[in-house]
Amino acid sequence: MTTPLISAADLLASSADVVLIDTTWNLVGPPGREAYDAGHLPGAHFVDLETELAAPPGKGGRHPLPEATIVEAALRRAGASNDSAIVVYDAANSMAAARAWWVFRYFGATNVRVLDGGLADWKAAGGAVVTEVPAAGSGSFVAHAGGMPVLDADAAAERATNGVLLDARAPERFAGEVEPIDPVAGHIPGAVNAPATANVVPEGLFLAPEELRSRFKSLGADGSTPVGVYCGSGVTAAHEALALEIAGVESDLYVGSWSEWITDSSRPIATGR
Repeated sequence: MTTPLISAADLLASSADVVLIDTTWNLVGPPGREAYDAGHLPGAHFVDLETELAAPPGKGGRHPLPEATIVEAALRRAGASNDSAIVVYDAANSMAAARAWWVFRYFGATNVRVLDGGLADWKAAGGAVVTEVPAAGSGSFVAHAGGMPVLDADAAAERATNGVLLDARAPERFAGEVEPIDPVAGHIPGAVNAPATANVVPEGLFLAPEELRSRFKSLGADGSTPVGVYCGSGVTAAHEALALEIAGVESDLYVGSWSEWITDSSRPIATGR
């Protein structure tokens, strides 16, 4: 299995032609563009999670899939073709970078990797940081949907019953004890809590593949039964999907996630851990 990660040391040592994309994003806080403008990898283009890796909020949740034309324009601006070597990164823990990894692959990019540890590990490895914004490229990327498997609400409910459905949110949100973002608290009945924050060490680097395999096996997700993932709006669920891929386990992503599930009041809601 080809790893979906690349280390800062390997990227620094590589002489290959790579399309670099900065996806730094904050759920609450300053826009990611401000962080990008303050310093990014040389040659990296900025792609905005809210406007280019997601459609506007609505019945599809807080971060529905973007239109194919939006993703196509973003990758062409970065100079990418469908088979370009693309490396995506964010500030450190890859939550936003994983969303880009998943979305780009969904729309037809064949060679996408995540910079493990993001900008923080790049700096720690001695990588240069610049403020110059590269000129827009003229890539030939053509977006076509379907490159990654997805679940809708009905399929997510079925996966929780006939397979394993992992909820990537914090335990207190899964339990319905607090809900700082969505108007309704709780989780999809039958889901198993697997906080995405536990996929990485405090510095933002992913756990080793064998550690991730052990973690997911303990949650029932060892690949012997179909696995689905969701979160609040589909962003941290992509991080879970990435961690599962590192562990060698296939998964399907419920893009609308909890924020879409609760738009239909007839859908059941569970609480508790």
